[in-house]
Amino acid sequence: MDGAPALVHIADMTDSLMTLLLAVAVFVGSHFALTGDGIRRALVARLGEGGFGAAFSAVAVIFLVWVVMSYGAARMDNILLWPHVPALNMVPVVVMPFALVLIVCAVTTRSPTAAGGEALASDPRPQQGIVTVTRHPMLVGVTLACFAHMAPNGDAASVILFGGLAVLSLGGIAHIDQRRRQSLGAKWGPIALTTGVVPFLAAIQGRTRIDWSGIGIWRVVLGLVLYVVLIYAHGWFTGVPLGW
Repeated sequence: MDGAPALVHIADMTDSLMTLLLAVAVFVGSHFALTGDGIRRALVARLGEGGFGAAFSAVAVIFLVWVVMSYGAARMDNILLWPHVPALNMVPVVVMPFALVLIVCAVTTRSPTAAGGEALASDPRPQQGIVTVTRHPMLVGVTLACFAHMAPNGDAASVILFGGLAVLSLGGIAHIDQRRRQSLGAKWGPIALTTGVVPFLAAIQGRTRIDWSGIGIWRVVLGLVLYVVLIYAHGWFTGVPLGW
């Protein structure tokens, strides 16, 4: 059918898709490179913690702008890796409320895996609130959002974008756990034992109890409100109207 998106093999990738792939690879790779112990230590010694944070943020924003611009150009190619299945439109509808609640909780709750969270290792209860659900609420929320958006969007550009961000999030989880294990030593053991990465797994296994009062109903409500706002604003800030 004329104008219909076509299935594509890797060998058929266009210049715009290759540019997007490069942009995502650089964005993801720069995060891992700059947070690696050797490079980070050298930059902090030269720039200080504040200077390193500012430089890291600047690099991330520059590469993110490149990713967004490249995604817009590549999506115009309308090339599919798998056919669109209308039923899959419901995947982000179901998953995104939970993902956004996790993200809201992450930015409003102290966590031993967040930036500067090492100090919580000496707290009598380092695992509170959303940390009793998952010790990586932000990265788990982003990962869920990425896979939820890949399911109904089989176009190559979306798969590259959301797949790359999922790799960054999952790799970040492993990287943070490794750094905490090294920096906290024996103090990391009780935290790792009483928390989990997969939501609710530690509670199901009997290693912790969900701290519902610490999570707070207001965080859940705020996450759901954000979900409603994003539904109505989706077409405006992404340029992609919802297909349901």
